[in-house]
Amino acid sequence: MTTSTHLVRQRRFLPLFVTQLFNAFNDNLYKTAMVLFVVYSVYSDERAEASFSALASGLFILPFFLLSAMAGQLADMRDKAAIIRWVKLAEIGIMLVGGLGLALAWKGIGTQAIAIPLMLAALLAMGVHSTFFGPIKYAILPQHLKREEVLAGTGLVEAGTYVAILAGTILAGWLPVEWAAITILFVAVAGYLTSRQVPPAPPSGKVEKLDWHILRASIALIRNTMHDREIFYAILAISFFWTIGAVLFIQFPPLAKNTLMASKEVASLFLVVFSVGVAIGSVSINALLKGTVSARYAPASVIAMGLFVVAFYLVCRVWQTDLPPSHMGVAEFVAWPLAALILLCLLGIAIAGGMFVVPLYAFLTTRSAPDQAARTIAANNIVNSGAMVGGSLIAIGLSVVGIAIVDQLLLSAAMCLVSAWLGKRLHRAELAAANGR
Repeated sequence: MTTSTHLVRQRRFLPLFVTQLFNAFNDNLYKTAMVLFVVYSVYSDERAEASFSALASGLFILPFFLLSAMAGQLADMRDKAAIIRWVKLAEIGIMLVGGLGLALAWKGIGTQAIAIPLMLAALLAMGVHSTFFGPIKYAILPQHLKREEVLAGTGLVEAGTYVAILAGTILAGWLPVEWAAITILFVAVAGYLTSRQVPPAPPSGKVEKLDWHILRASIALIRNTMHDREIFYAILAISFFWTIGAVLFIQFPPLAKNTLMASKEVASLFLVVFSVGVAIGSVSINALLKGTVSARYAPASVIAMGLFVVAFYLVCRVWQTDLPPSHMGVAEFVAWPLAALILLCLLGIAIAGGMFVVPLYAFLTTRSAPDQAARTIAANNIVNSGAMVGGSLIAIGLSVVGIAIVDQLLLSAAMCLVSAWLGKRLHRAELAAANGR
């Protein structure tokens, strides 16, 4: 029996795993349904569509930057399972608001004045929800799993996350928006019920007083975490990876609509292929490393990702020389020349990305002290979210000055070079630490 198969049979892992599945599914069903509806049914201008997509991404990410310090402190100083249950209970209320926004938009009632603000408010609240859930889903693993199981558990969480993203993204592209509004509420309730089965995870160390000063707590958290060179480089490398991911996800809907002349179902298909690829990469790297936490393959993985991004850009450029007369559905798109290359490039980007990022998350939980694990993840989230907000602002700026969405892909490719350099630095720090141990 493999470690992965063994873990999914255990109560110390399965309820958390399923709760995370529901969480990722609902996040992406709601977020993608909202963005696709607005891009395809409200706006008819590429700049406005790209700006809305970037705004939605930025609002979701912003709470990670502002509140991760508090989330990390809570997760390390309170029972993690209890926090999960409170967070999942809050999700039910958030999805009531988001579902109302989707329903009003579907009916055309106050779309600009009421429905879109409600949807964006719920998206911001889901960002807060994920900010408090995020540190726990990784930090709880070393508490419930053996050391040799942590990489497999991290890989399963990552792979499961992207399978759930896949399912949520597929439904967002195909479900009528009114059904999406109902589904997100039911999934929120299911997530709360499964969260009640997560075993207790009390604090591992001394319970300290919470620092409610957001800025001071954030600075102290980053300062106290980044002194370890392995964690320092892992956080920076993950940050650049998610910046690349944020820019790509911002680009996909308007790129599908305006560059490839594809329907919202095809835009959903792009996100699906990306999610499948990351899941494949997450599992593959665990097999390659045989359970060892190492950044050995990180530089090569992200360089491969950058090459696939360049290939995707080139195929899109050639695609524009022979555009269809109207937006294509999935069947028409798949039959169109070069469609297979488009999808293969996306799959390559995602597989390489999954192979790059999974070991880095394992670094954060295995190299930090058990009573500091959640705060390490929280520090990572602060730096990640700052970088992703920066990426979103850059994407908005490029759209405002008139740079075509397809040309913005080259920004993502260039950032892969920085990630490769950081991955190389991390591997050197890893080897230096191993020789010193």
